[in-house]
Amino acid sequence: MQGVQHVDRAVVRGPGGWGGSRGNERFHWQSHNVKQSGVDDMVLLPQITEDAIVGNLRKRFMDDYIFTYIGSVLISVNPFKQMPYFTDREIDLYQGAAQYENPPHIYALTDNMYRNMLIDCENQCVIISGESGAGKTVAAKYIMGYISKVSGGGEKVQHVKDIILQSNPLLEAFGNAKTVRNNNSSRFGKYFEIQFSRGGEPDGGKISNFLLEKSRVVMQNENERNFHIYYQLLEGASQEQRQNLGLMTPDYYYYLQSDTYKVDGTDDRSDFSETLNAMQVIGIPPNVQQLVLQLVAGILHLGNISFCEDGNYARVESVDLLAFPAYLLGIDSGRLQEKLTSRKMDSRWGGRSESIDVTLNVEQAAYTRDALAKGLYARLFDFLVEAINRAMQKPQEEYSIGVLDIYGFEIFQKNGFEQFCINFVNEKLQQIFIELTLKAEQEEYVQEGIHWTPIQYFNNKVVCDLIENKLVRTGPEDWASSAGLASPPRPQPLIPPNNVSLQVSYDVNGFCERNRDVLFSDLIELMQTSEQAFLRMLFPEKLDVDKKGRPSTAGSKIKVRLGQERRIPPGDSPAFPLRVKHQVEYLGLKENIRVRRAGFAYRRQFSKFLQRYAILTPETWPQWRGDERQGVQHLLRAVNMEPDQYQMGSTKVFVKNPESLFLLEEMRERKFDGFARTIQKAWRRHVAVRKYEEMREEASNILLHKKERRRNSINRNFVGDYLGLEERPELRQFLGKRERVDFADSVTKYDRRFKPIKRDLILTPKCVYIIGREKVKKGPEKGQVREVLKKKLEIQALRGVSLSTRQDDFFILQEDAADSFLESVFKTEFVSLLSKRFEEAARRALPLTFSDTYAPLKKEGWGGGGTRSVTFSRGSGEVAVLKASGRSLTVSVGDGLPKSSSESAQRWGRSQRGGPYGAQAPTRAAPGPPRGEETCLPLPLVGSEERGQPQEVGRGQGSVWAVTSTPCAHSMQRKRSVGQRPVPGVGRPKPQPRTHGPRCRALYQYVGQDVDELSFNVNEVIEILMEDSSGWWKGRLHGQEGLFPGNYVEKI
Repeated sequence: MQGVQHVDRAVVRGPGGWGGSRGNERFHWQSHNVKQSGVDDMVLLPQITEDAIVGNLRKRFMDDYIFTYIGSVLISVNPFKQMPYFTDREIDLYQGAAQYENPPHIYALTDNMYRNMLIDCENQCVIISGESGAGKTVAAKYIMGYISKVSGGGEKVQHVKDIILQSNPLLEAFGNAKTVRNNNSSRFGKYFEIQFSRGGEPDGGKISNFLLEKSRVVMQNENERNFHIYYQLLEGASQEQRQNLGLMTPDYYYYLQSDTYKVDGTDDRSDFSETLNAMQVIGIPPNVQQLVLQLVAGILHLGNISFCEDGNYARVESVDLLAFPAYLLGIDSGRLQEKLTSRKMDSRWGGRSESIDVTLNVEQAAYTRDALAKGLYARLFDFLVEAINRAMQKPQEEYSIGVLDIYGFEIFQKNGFEQFCINFVNEKLQQIFIELTLKAEQEEYVQEGIHWTPIQYFNNKVVCDLIENKLVRTGPEDWASSAGLASPPRPQPLIPPNNVSLQVSYDVNGFCERNRDVLFSDLIELMQTSEQAFLRMLFPEKLDVDKKGRPSTAGSKIKVRLGQERRIPPGDSPAFPLRVKHQVEYLGLKENIRVRRAGFAYRRQFSKFLQRYAILTPETWPQWRGDERQGVQHLLRAVNMEPDQYQMGSTKVFVKNPESLFLLEEMRERKFDGFARTIQKAWRRHVAVRKYEEMREEASNILLHKKERRRNSINRNFVGDYLGLEERPELRQFLGKRERVDFADSVTKYDRRFKPIKRDLILTPKCVYIIGREKVKKGPEKGQVREVLKKKLEIQALRGVSLSTRQDDFFILQEDAADSFLESVFKTEFVSLLSKRFEEAARRALPLTFSDTYAPLKKEGWGGGGTRSVTFSRGSGEVAVLKASGRSLTVSVGDGLPKSSSESAQRWGRSQRGGPYGAQAPTRAAPGPPRGEETCLPLPLVGSEERGQPQEVGRGQGSVWAVTSTPCAHSMQRKRSVGQRPVPGVGRPKPQPRTHGPRCRALYQYVGQDVDELSFNVNEVIEILMEDSSGWWKGRLHGQEGLFPGNYVEKI
């Protein structure tokens, strides 16, 4: 949501001019009990006055709310303390969220910028400006840190992210310094461009540095420091480095004579280690790092060279001080002395020219020394910037986000040439902001044919023209009228143009000297004779080829760099300083609020709007084939947007309120969410099928070659929860609050007399629960049956599990105190899951015993306990017959499937990728038609009461698994289906039924044994989709497709 085309946000950071202590108690700003303070967006202020704006900012600032919106503009007030809302939690909160979903934050700005880059496929940029100490550099760090966190990428991308983040401490060490207002003031401007791949991964970058304050190298104001790197080196250098570089205490060096060496809250020693680490990450070799530090030390020693007057000429006061800086710079000390006290000049007489040596006076020699120091430092800084660029460069640019961070507006007691240049740059940035917001936005409404009443605003173009104008007016009345002032200030030897927020007076003494920014060719030639290749590389000029024209000045270089700033790629977003009411007035915040309130929060070209929201209607998706304007109108009508919420321009659509845009975005997200759910559903089904196959195969392998199998236990689906615990709170009460259930089934437990008792068996990752039921003997619930926890057994406490080699459903849980003799038709599933959980808990395999005799079987509660024995023998039929005799039990059961029976290795269609079914039949043969009894029962419901339960001893009745396998007579069923006489139709003739493909009628009941098989009852009609010679047919029943045996049906 841009306020202006190609403008993402304006970031405004201002000093906390309303300091004052506040209590430690505060609400977290995004908690449920969030404290409301003023208005988040000043467009909603009831009164639009400077006092109302300042009052709202003050109220929010006092409650630790440092961010405030004006539409799409973000205002920030520096709290001068660490705030609690720049953590990973806030990053997660703002990632992908709309602007007004959360309180104002710089993360919201950055996320919107990042998403717009990907959505619109356009480069983005934000300009950070403000007064010195307003927090601009910190804002740039938060922007880059957020992008690093939310963008993906592999090892290469992470390397680029590390370089982006580590470039900050390196550039701060060499480009930041303490000033009167700010302990970490940026003394240079930088345009940091983060380059992205089309997928939004940062894979490159580029830095352009603007206007380094070189004068700080040789002179600082009172209570200020030189660049951080000098103090970091003096404090953090090792003993060997101190000896090699001749390092002393700060008060020894002339270039550090501001008497301010320490800064509260700054650890120079720790910062020095961070600077060295940053150089390492960026890829500067250790030997080059040493040369960088050697050059820094050389500049310090160079400043200690002083001059005295000798016959109106300068000479070096102490020749001993020449040797060490010459050694560090790799040049001859004699030549250094010569170039500092004299220089070559070209003289032309007529058509001839000659070079003469001119001896300098003391002032000129000092200027030459300082010019060399400033030139060395500036070229070193450029080298570091270029090293960062080389480490991040990529062959071709795709997308980018630019961050322009420049030193802020300065107002001191004494303002010199440096402050004049800095404030002029800020005036130009303010002019950019005005042009791209107030001016350009109103012009766009007129161009697009939107009804608009112009809003007047102050344009600081007159201030910039006054400074840039070649015609210099000397009278106060003249420049005052040019600046648009009502009356000139009192006469004084100062220049007070009306800069940002306040009138600023500048001392003109030394203006011309400081404006000269000349490094004479003698000094360049001297540096090119250095023994160090690194230093020679910093001076690549070809003096014999380069034209010797008039040297450029500091002011002219500033104008050139400002021209480059104006060529920042489209998408730049202006920002401005904030200093209480004066700044509110000068910056036109009141006019900005009026424009935002009367204007439109969102505008897009018709084609881009259709591309973004085409998915909302079938007519526009995947492509609108009519007029783009009509397509946009169709979309807006389809989402029921009120006509007063948007206007149609000649090439763009304008949406008034952010809420209307949020409606579009929410509907778009719902569409994509529906598609995503469909894909996820299909994928999860695929994963679940694979998981079930693996589980069945694992379970089958446990019993393979060890135990006979029941016919219907092969290839059966594993359900896990057969009790429906989600709707059984009476059973869940015995489990932990969030304890997951792996298996739950109703089983039969045999007591000490081998009497069967119904119990509920529950398996979780940690425990086995056996739950029974008892009548309440006392209290108001007396006589009622309630669930009782009979046993809770930790999985690690199990000694093992015993099973027979027959096809029965019995198993014994072996414990130290007593054994549990249980019967369950789902024993295979239970034992498989129990084995897996036991191995996870105990780090060893679960002991499994397969034997037809188990003794002793330990039991509790028989007058001190006792033992029993169980024997399994061969009988007849699939139903186990139990015969108890004293302390022993004999279980007889017929032969089951061979012990070698296992889960089918491959199912029909599992080997094919193209769909759920392939052209290959299952590996197991299609089952033959059932034979025997004529009774056919309907399919039992899973978990219903018809499911087979083990019967009491001696009853000899089969379980439902035996009943469902009971066959129907083939011939009787065929007579029944063919010999019935149809009932004649009565009444009006019915419409002709639609044509069907080949169909068949079920002769017998069939229970599907896998997820891709159909289950059906007798006489159900199945649509045949495919017949296969293997005996497996493919059909459709009740809307479901699957496989079934062809000899269970007859065609109709």
